[in-house]
Amino acid sequence: MPLRGVIFDFDGVIADTERLHLQAYQDVLADTSLSLHHGTYYTRYLGYDDIGVFTTLAKDHGVELKRDQLEQWITRKHERFDELVGKEPTMFPGATTCIEQLASVVPLGIASGALHSEIVTILARADLRHYFKAIVGADDVKRAKPAPDAYLRAVDLISGPENNRSDGLFVAIEDSRWGIESAQAAGLICVAVTHSYPAEELRGADLVVHDLAEVRLDRLEHLLASLDELGGPV
Repeated sequence: MPLRGVIFDFDGVIADTERLHLQAYQDVLADTSLSLHHGTYYTRYLGYDDIGVFTTLAKDHGVELKRDQLEQWITRKHERFDELVGKEPTMFPGATTCIEQLASVVPLGIASGALHSEIVTILARADLRHYFKAIVGADDVKRAKPAPDAYLRAVDLISGPENNRSDGLFVAIEDSRWGIESAQAAGLICVAVTHSYPAEELRGADLVVHDLAEVRLDRLEHLLASLDELGGPV
């Protein structure tokens, strides 16, 4: 079956921003009893959206987190993240070329745990917003990854009112096991890029690549054909 669209995760795939999210979380928590260290963030919390990070962190530390406190932290974290993003380039090498080449052939989307406004702001700064037919952030769905909601919503937006998924396949580009689970639960073929984790931690993906320069149309089509021959997810 033909390739109908490509849906990217955002942080850790297109934008080199996971370190900035971590810094923003750490700054918000600096005056609290909670702390979030680099190693713990990547092994335990990276796959969550802001609500998930703060609520899970509090639960892990046995701290009761009230709703108003959670909302304050989320607001402060968003403001701090925006400050950090504005200070430096954030696109991964090869991201712009990959997006431009794929967008000339198939519709593109984003399914992310970041806030919708954060995604749009960063894409606009890089002059990439117009390449994406669908953008789905954490605040656009009820359940965050690893639930499939973000990918299902992105597929619906790309497919349009007819929403006929039987005439083609969608490929997801991810960087974490949470994202891989989310994409595959939504019925997408998944390519994982080793921006955030080594290849051995991404073995659940249908294909693992080292960077976005390897995500080319011919390679995606070859992947779909190979899975079709093997009777895999296609």
